[in-house]
Amino acid sequence: MTQTRTAIGILELDEGREPGYYLRSPRQDSLLNPATFDRPILTEMVEGAFAEAVIAGDPSLEEACVRAARRLVERGAGVVIGDCGFLIRHQAAVAAAVKVPVAMSSLLLIPAMLQQLAPAQKLAVITADSRHCTEDLFCINNPAHRARVVVGGIEGGEYVRNAVARPAARVSIDTIEREVAGCIIRLRAEHPEIGALLFECTGFPVVASALRRSTKLPIYDITDLCKLTIGAVA
Repeated sequence: MTQTRTAIGILELDEGREPGYYLRSPRQDSLLNPATFDRPILTEMVEGAFAEAVIAGDPSLEEACVRAARRLVERGAGVVIGDCGFLIRHQAAVAAAVKVPVAMSSLLLIPAMLQQLAPAQKLAVITADSRHCTEDLFCINNPAHRARVVVGGIEGGEYVRNAVARPAARVSIDTIEREVAGCIIRLRAEHPEIGALLFECTGFPVVASALRRSTKLPIYDITDLCKLTIGAVA
C-alpha cells in the first residue's frame, strides 16, 4: 500500500561517507523510516551540508538545498522535508523553487505551539546546539511571544560529537535519551512554567515517546510536522 501513496522527499546532510556506503536500517520512529509515515521515502544529499556547516548557518548551502529539492520533486516527492532543524534558514528559498509543500524544520511549529499554551506558560525548544538556535529562527516577531520561548541544547555531548565527525557515527538510543532528558531537566528547573517541548533536532524523534512518558509534557518534532504536511496533500 505504501507504494501507491505520495512519497516524502527528505533533504539529507552530507555525512562524509564514501559513495555506495550502506547505512543500517533507519530506527523506529525516525524521520528516515518509511514505517513512521506508512509511505515511501526519497532522499537527496545536500552537497557540502556537513552538520557543523548547517548548524552554524553557512549561507553558501542554499543553492545546494534548492538543487537537491528540485531533484526530489523530479523523482516524485509530494513534499520536501529537511533532515536538520537548522535548515529552516533555507525554507523560503526552497519553497520558492519547487511546487510542492516544503517543511524544512520543526521550528516552523513554534507560532502554532505558543497559541496552544496558556499565556503564562513557556515553550522549550530542545536543540542539538543552543549556541546557534537563535530567536531569528523562531518565525515570530512579537517580543512578548519571543520571551515565552526558551532554548536548551546538548552541545558538547556524545551525540553532537558523533554528528559532526567525518564520517558521522551513530550513537545509541540510550545515549540520545540520556542527553536530551538531562537537558530537559535542567531547563525545567530554570523555567518551571514550561508547558510543552519542541525538538529541533531530527535525531530526537526516536526518544520522543519515552520522554513524553517521563516528562508528562506534549512533545512535537519533525515527524509530527511531516505527518501534518503529507496528510494535507495525500
